[in-house]
Amino acid sequence: MDRELLPEGWKLVTLGEVCFFENGDRGENYPSKSVQTVSGIPFINAGHLTDSGIDFSDMNYIPKERFEILKKGKIRKEDILFCLRGSLGKVASVENLDEGVIASSLVIVRSGSLVLNKFLLSYFKSNLCSQMIEQFRNGAAQPNLSATSLKKFYCPLPPLDEQKRIVAILDEAFEGIDQAIRNTEKNLANARELFDSYLNFKLLPVASGHLIQTLASITDLIVDCEHKTAPTQEIGIPSIRTPNIGKGYLIFDNVNRVSEETYELWTKRAKPISGDLILAREAPAGNVGIIPQGERVCLGQRTVLIRPKKNRIDSQFLAFLLLHPLIQKRLLAKSTGATVQHVNMKDIRELKLSELPSIQTQQKLTKELEDLRSQGDRLETIYRQKIAALNELKQSILQKAFTGQLTK
Repeated sequence: MDRELLPEGWKLVTLGEVCFFENGDRGENYPSKSVQTVSGIPFINAGHLTDSGIDFSDMNYIPKERFEILKKGKIRKEDILFCLRGSLGKVASVENLDEGVIASSLVIVRSGSLVLNKFLLSYFKSNLCSQMIEQFRNGAAQPNLSATSLKKFYCPLPPLDEQKRIVAILDEAFEGIDQAIRNTEKNLANARELFDSYLNFKLLPVASGHLIQTLASITDLIVDCEHKTAPTQEIGIPSIRTPNIGKGYLIFDNVNRVSEETYELWTKRAKPISGDLILAREAPAGNVGIIPQGERVCLGQRTVLIRPKKNRIDSQFLAFLLLHPLIQKRLLAKSTGATVQHVNMKDIRELKLSELPSIQTQQKLTKELEDLRSQGDRLETIYRQKIAALNELKQSILQKAFTGQLTK
């Protein structure tokens, strides 16, 4: 930003000139996992940072006596916490916490006498700060930033009275925008829940019927994946991992890809074909998707290939049925793993099912469910576009705030 373009009385400063920075303690004093407890002093990492402050769900703690020996990284009220790696640029103000300690991925930023805390927080949430991050960040696969680089960020700084006016305008404007975002997010959640409720209702008679058969008895094959990671490349055949398995469909965004040679090696047990189901055995266990028409895919780790008997079972119907809460409960009842659920092949093959309706009835039910899902997808697109537009509006207002146009 050009200093000469700033309004009269404004300065272009670096954060190092107007703020104080503090990293967490290092070496033997660092609160490693071995000293963390279920109560005591909160140990804050990037996952706990939110727009409204600190989220205490899934929080780790350290004993008070360990906290006392730390020389750095102790949080005070109104500190700003900035993430230096992982969720680079994520930021939160400490409003709901009297004391705590930061993880090594964070840095504490304290505003000096020349800058208001709220003005500084708004700067960190602006595209101006994002541009600075792009300029100074290191690493391509895992971007990171040093506190030393953060001190070099340029920030337009008006006099304190002007900062107060800007903060007041931003607070009022963002209150309405944030409420609109919350309402839209609620509508988005309702659209998703509508489909889930309809699926549960329409397939309840089948899901809750008398159990007379197993999944293996209505399929031509149920095949496990290779238990090793396939070598990947930029172009090639999609390798379906558990993140690529949705609720009744496959997700090809950011999918790993493999070569023809790898595909042949990884599909020796069975070559997946259109209409086959791919079930996730863990992370999260139970999701299932269908291979689309004309798509060649390879099984990634922790997945299972299921091929329904074509003359008896509609593939999409079976996918919807396997997603029904009663079937999911039955499928996951014997899952193992202390932290991540894992379903055994034996339990998948022996999954108990009731008598299924005729294939014509299956196709009729599938069409009704797919029509509703399409409507839900359209609504979801509209709601996501609205949320994106509202966030763009916030950035437009912040742009005006840091160029002097908001209070001109």
